[in-house]
Amino acid sequence: MDNAPARAPHIVVVGGGISGLAAAHRLLASGARVTVLEGSAVLGGKLLAGEIEGAPVDLGAESMLARRPEGVDLARAVGLGDRIQAPAAAGAAIWTRGALRPMPTGHVMGVPAEPGTLHDILSAEGLARVAQDRELPPSEVGEDIGVGEFVARRVGREVVDRLVEPLLGGVYAGDAYKISMRAAVPQLYEAARTHGSLLDGVRDIQARAAARAQSGPVFAGLDGGIGTLPAAVAEAVRARGGEIRTEAPVLRLARTADGWRIRTDAELIAADGVILSTPAWSASELLGAEAPVAAAELAEVEYASMVLVTLAFRRADLAGLEERSGFLVPPVDGRTIKASTFSSYKWSWVKERGSDLFVLRTSIGRYGEERHLDWDDADLVDVSLGDLGDAVGLSARPVASRVNRWIGGLPQYPVGHLAKVARIRAEVAKLPGLRVCGAVYDGVGIPACIASARRAADEIIATSTLARNTQSDAGQ
Repeated sequence: MDNAPARAPHIVVVGGGISGLAAAHRLLASGARVTVLEGSAVLGGKLLAGEIEGAPVDLGAESMLARRPEGVDLARAVGLGDRIQAPAAAGAAIWTRGALRPMPTGHVMGVPAEPGTLHDILSAEGLARVAQDRELPPSEVGEDIGVGEFVARRVGREVVDRLVEPLLGGVYAGDAYKISMRAAVPQLYEAARTHGSLLDGVRDIQARAAARAQSGPVFAGLDGGIGTLPAAVAEAVRARGGEIRTEAPVLRLARTADGWRIRTDAELIAADGVILSTPAWSASELLGAEAPVAAAELAEVEYASMVLVTLAFRRADLAGLEERSGFLVPPVDGRTIKASTFSSYKWSWVKERGSDLFVLRTSIGRYGEERHLDWDDADLVDVSLGDLGDAVGLSARPVASRVNRWIGGLPQYPVGHLAKVARIRAEVAKLPGLRVCGAVYDGVGIPACIASARRAADEIIATSTLARNTQSDAGQ
């Protein structure tokens, strides 16, 4: 028997967003040979660094959860450890009932442990309804339930409409009444299962968090923008011998006797394994022939689209703006913008590199609200300025603006989403050397996407068919 060393398996990663790049980085650390195929000209997916009036800004996602390790660990691994920064300004607000009101503390996705913490946000009737939670009989949550549906049942619709909805909307741009509690707020789901009172469940969550003595910032960004992370990961992938091809759309996947064949618009590539790190609709098309059940499930995944409007003002024109990180806007108040970030207050690197500028941005669009995508850039800027004028008294005109439309930017996690993901993964796992990862499966945040990528990479490497010894195979 020939004892020649086994060849390194060749894995193709389809998709060059942060999930695909993180998967490639993980695969290379395990000794695989890696090719990343990205259909567009730009790597990074929803992470995009840019500039306005010479000041660097994020034109997509701007931060990552710091108390979950995957994002900051990857940043450190690719040489960005000294650029990790916590937000410089805290103190977000809710713009509701005609005023900017401080974001309450001591809540879990807007659900309090005590009604009194919401006195600035809710009406007297709303506060009284919250207090009824401890008098109500326990509510059944079953295998899953909508966040808004359950929270409204326990503490009233005002909590959902004025707190849960804008907070969840900042993550998913979705409808809180339809979003899965089990998938989106699992700690709240567990509390609902184990406590008769939702308020008591939130109090228990807070007590356990205090016992873990978590310290440090909740969120983190990068000096120069979180959008610089994909480029740094790509550079590390190339430095380890990985190949990254942009403008290389994948048209077809086919299983063969000895692996996979990947058809791009220019060539046919042989691989031992494939990781699909693409949006659900793309993964569905590519899996149609080989995994039709998974493809059908993926075709049902819906997405929210949104617009980010970045505005640069002369700093002197905004001298009276109260220092805070920004504010959220409940949909129930009928405004166009759903949030605003005061970037020059929130991130010290924005302030330092645009010293005579003040940069802020607004976000527009939620699930089911697509009309704003067709508006002219100038109209989107004007409606943002109108809402900002009503919220904070802003009357100045910007010296520059940038509008970025994120079509299909955020997958929706409706009730039953985790069961759908389990079915997709079970079908995909029937095909040796194939895995999926990305925001569709395990969470839309950057650390969750990286964790999803690592899982896919580790499972691919562990697949026995990839440990093949080419020479000994030939000699058998």
